[in-house]
Amino acid sequence: MNIEELQTFVEVADAGGISPAALRLGVSKSIVSRRLVRLEAELGVQLLARSTRGTALTEAGATFRDYAARVCAEIDVAKETILPAGELRGRLRVAVPLSFGPTHFAPVLAEMARRHPLMHIQACYSDRFVDLIAEGYDCAIRVGYLPDSNLIARRVGPIYGKLVASPDYIKVHGQPETPEELIAHQALMQGTETWQLMDGDRIITVRPQGRFKADNGTALVAAAVAGLGIGYLPDCLTHEYIASGALVTVMRRHQPPPAGAYVIRPPGQHPARKIRVLTELLIEYFAQSPHFARAVPAREGSDG
Repeated sequence: MNIEELQTFVEVADAGGISPAALRLGVSKSIVSRRLVRLEAELGVQLLARSTRGTALTEAGATFRDYAARVCAEIDVAKETILPAGELRGRLRVAVPLSFGPTHFAPVLAEMARRHPLMHIQACYSDRFVDLIAEGYDCAIRVGYLPDSNLIARRVGPIYGKLVASPDYIKVHGQPETPEELIAHQALMQGTETWQLMDGDRIITVRPQGRFKADNGTALVAAAVAGLGIGYLPDCLTHEYIASGALVTVMRRHQPPPAGAYVIRPPGQHPARKIRVLTELLIEYFAQSPHFARAVPAREGSDG
């Protein structure tokens, strides 16, 4: 039984169709279809029910999928075990945040590809919340405060942030000094999120309001520079604007607690070595990068 055919079947089962599976695998739909036909012919049973609306697992297919997935996972582990030390091969499909992924995380992925020329790396840059299991990702890099989930997370570094606004916004609307005053201001938001602020050792949760929302941190920085409101943004996106005076820090007595950057993977007993290697590279990057240091030279607004 061909392992490539087993892997293809698992991808089709998990992706919910031939087209999305072909996209995940990086091959044509006709190749996927041929592999499935050969597998079903060898087993002598129909694994997928095909129609104009797509494909669905038959009862036999649903049973076989779990066994096939375990076989594929064991083969991957076996390949890693016999490879020379440091050598990686195969595919790594990783979801990366768009806000600063292309500038800060893309060089790490490029370095991984350089060190491991047998690896095929597929990176998807988006600030939307990617479903790793349903969409077939090996892992994701996520930043911020993680919600509870069944996914496994490894922290690779800190993300420090500030509340910032333009001098023009402060001149027109004044500067908030307490969380209560902050609620009355225009907030630049990604959605309906809450903001966490420090009051000494205590964390205060604020639910801000605002008319400008964007699902991308770079867009929120642009809105802050334009004077549309107060943004809750990471230092690595704002430090240049603060240094130039285009933005100033507000609420200095109530700064956000440090967030984190994480490598997230689906649940499993052991992470694949390719995910461990990526994690180690990211930890190394955070330890050396000035963009994620705690102290960033800043021009501060008056705190009264």
